[in-house]
Amino acid sequence: MKIIITYGTYDLLHKGHLNLLRRAKELGDYLIVGLSTDEFNKVKNKKAYYNYSQRNQLLEALRFVDEVIPEVSDKEQKLNDIKKYNVHTFVMGDDWRGAYDYLKEFCDVKYLPRTPNISTTRIKKDLKKFK
Repeated sequence: MKIIITYGTYDLLHKGHLNLLRRAKELGDYLIVGLSTDEFNKVKNKKAYYNYSQRNQLLEALRFVDEVIPEVSDKEQKLNDIKKYNVHTFVMGDDWRGAYDYLKEFCDVKYLPRTPNISTTRIKKDLKKFK
């Protein structure tokens, strides 16, 4: 079985997230999503609209997501997860190009193109205009 893993906050789930997750799943048989915990988002200076439990429920409802695991740290966890889950391919959006090349020693690393004109940051900015 070809196992794929990706990570993210997945706040305000949108078509860009769906496209990335669908394309990631197409690379293998089983897709694991490392979902940033609320505590880890604080470390990254990120504030999600939905809490971890709510974001987890949304991801688990998607037919192409097979498993959601908590993301609690960066480099250390990713390497441990790759080994623990026998990951074949690590996937991230191409805005992270090069950041995870150190994992190529342990699995394939793919950076998928982002969906144009959509991001959680953009949605949050746009929503402020409607106040």
